[in-house]
Amino acid sequence: MSSQGGRGAEILETAAALFASSGLQVSLQQIADACGILPGSLYHHFDSKEAIVLELVRRYRHDLDTTAAQAVDPPKGSVRVSIEDRIVDFGRAIAACALAHRAALLLTLYEPPTVLGGELAGLARGAPTAIEGAMLGLLDQARVLGFVRPEVELALLSDRLCQSMLHVGVGVSHVTPGAERVPELRLRILLHGIATRSPTDDSLDASAPIKSVEKAVAAWEEDIGDDERTAHLQAVARREFGRRGFEATTMRDIAAAAGLSTGTVYRSFRSKDELLLSIMKSYSEKVRSAWTAALESEGSSLERLDAIMCANIHLLERFSDEFRIQLAWLRQSPPSTPNLGRWFTWHLRQVKALLADGAQAGEIQVEGAPADIWARCVYEAAVVPPSIIANGGIRGAQALARDTVLRGALTRS
Repeated sequence: MSSQGGRGAEILETAAALFASSGLQVSLQQIADACGILPGSLYHHFDSKEAIVLELVRRYRHDLDTTAAQAVDPPKGSVRVSIEDRIVDFGRAIAACALAHRAALLLTLYEPPTVLGGELAGLARGAPTAIEGAMLGLLDQARVLGFVRPEVELALLSDRLCQSMLHVGVGVSHVTPGAERVPELRLRILLHGIATRSPTDDSLDASAPIKSVEKAVAAWEEDIGDDERTAHLQAVARREFGRRGFEATTMRDIAAAAGLSTGTVYRSFRSKDELLLSIMKSYSEKVRSAWTAALESEGSSLERLDAIMCANIHLLERFSDEFRIQLAWLRQSPPSTPNLGRWFTWHLRQVKALLADGAQAGEIQVEGAPADIWARCVYEAAVVPPSIIANGGIRGAQALARDTVLRGALTRS
């Protein structure tokens, strides 16, 4: 049961704030304490934490659908300016909705943990079709008017623009200095690109950085790592952690999924933490090797950025379970600071250096925002969402990355 008004609404608002700051580990007791009521009083409005989560997701979905419906009415003004402004305004509205419903967003952006039940999983699978449909309608109008390049796949572009705006609520952009400029800047990067002159696919495919990344990706398959049992346990644990979430997965669950006894699992790994550490350490090494291959190759800044995007696509396609593990960590402990640790800092520093070198060489447009914000926005744009890879494949995802981040989806005057 639920209640939308009075005390029920207060409970929802309080729970949303707690989930957004502290993740799924928040208990009903903590929610009741924050509301200044006894847990028994809370049960008069919601019979479980899952019921609160479902109500938060329904409110979020309703507001997303409302945002999509409002994007349909055309504004007044010149045709070219108005269609691009409508896309940007719609994108900003999506970002605002994502920030307002950050807790529900974190639970539904990708596949939610199974411990929260099938109803939430069903709700998550239905999103965000309304905003994607509305964005696709705007892009169709822009295509008819000749403002979107004919080679750009509109369905993938719509997904990419919407995901980019939703991600404003996932990460730490909302606490970054100059955060109010982030949604529009992300959209402008995807719509206009950052290359001063559009590079061709042939030149990018023949570049030294892309060849180095392809070689690094091929080496992943040759890295057989530990013994067969250990490798099997790691593969099973990746799936279980990604499916259930780390906190909800036990060593007994992993043993059952692996077809082994719990004792056998403990003989290979002393704890669940040690098992997770072994998985993520191997993944981090792959990420570092691919990025290093791109960064240390001879080539222009634009070619190296293109190679980094290629590396990220292969990483997400090959290590989707590790991505879900990272997402589960976000659900469990949402970040509250722009400093996400030394790996993020290292990646951001590399992107910032690439942009500076490219701007100095006259091949990259970096203007209108501080260097830190530009670097964060380009870093986000260089990570292609899993849905793009699933729907477009590796080549389709790479084509879209080039047609947005580098060349820009809109026609250039």
